[in-house]
Amino acid sequence: MIFVGDDWAEDHHDVHLMDEAGRRLSSRRLPEGLAGIRGLHEMIAEHAEDPGQVVVGIETDRGLWVQALTAACYQVYAINPLAAAR
Repeated sequence: MIFVGDDWAEDHHDVHLMDEAGRRLSSRRLPEGLAGIRGLHEMIAEHAEDPGQVVVGIETDRGLWVQALTAACYQVYAINPLAAAR
């Protein structure tokens, strides 16, 4: 199981991958759009063979990235960033 945190901004995504023990596997700033999505899939593929073992937390429940993540059969959860601020 790997966990992916996606801090979504208007023109980029700050992505952090960690294992079940909370150890950082990889982190990278990826551009918005297809090139960024490809980079994210490549990052994930380095650490997980089964898409069902990938859990993604992202700040939105819509858009190109969310569609690509769900199409890849990752478990995707939209997380309101204000929930963590409290």
